[in-house]
Amino acid sequence: MSAGEVRAAADPASEIAELDLSDLRAALAAGWRDFRTAPLYGLMFASVYVAAGWLISYALLAKGQVWWTIIAGAGFPILGPFIACGFYEVSRRLEAGQTLDPAGVAGVIFNQKDRQIPSMAAVVVVFFLFWNFLGHMIFAVFLGNATMTNISSSLAVFQTAEGMMMLVVGTAVGAGFAGTLFALTVVSLPYLLDREVDFITAMITSFSVVTQNPGVMLVWGLLISALLFAGMALGFLGLFVVLPVLGHATWHLYRRALLFDAA
Repeated sequence: MSAGEVRAAADPASEIAELDLSDLRAALAAGWRDFRTAPLYGLMFASVYVAAGWLISYALLAKGQVWWTIIAGAGFPILGPFIACGFYEVSRRLEAGQTLDPAGVAGVIFNQKDRQIPSMAAVVVVFFLFWNFLGHMIFAVFLGNATMTNISSSLAVFQTAEGMMMLVVGTAVGAGFAGTLFALTVVSLPYLLDREVDFITAMITSFSVVTQNPGVMLVWGLLISALLFAGMALGFLGLFVVLPVLGHATWHLYRRALLFDAA
């Protein structure tokens, strides 16, 4: 990396800030400002997510080829953290008053392969694979002996007592996985981009931010879920706005959540 792209040396956060809802509003406002300032970057990075959504929908609904969704689902957790770094890097440069040039931003994203982001991507992949395994196990436990039907044309199997119980248990387990992954990554990804720390330290710090600010971070997680759902409900087109704003806002929330020594 060039001198302008060198990150701060290993520097664990000296303090975790006490957050309130005003911090969420400020982070969202800053995220919207960054998106308006550099919209082409946000649209470019978001297009990867939108294209993946279209591909999965086409493979599942139009062609009925579920195996394509498995490939996309397994591969996307690897690329997702790198793409998210694009949003963080744009916000970091805007905050620092540095030049926003495509080659420099792309170079920083590419250079993450030699830092700690791949380790975080591996954590995300493990979560995905384990949840996929548990999902199959839950289905087998509750509906293993049920008469199989095509769920794309009939939802009758889910209207049985076993089907409803499977949905309840599956949703609860999925929410637990999603909440844990959220707690481990909400601050750790921008932290890893910004500082030379190991991914274990970053995950522990991120988890500490969530546990020390449970109410605020719960609202943040629910807000992210609601906005992403709204963006996907519009044929994934809403993600062209939702993802950049949330990505930039996550950077600014990280900057508010972790306090470092001035030195």
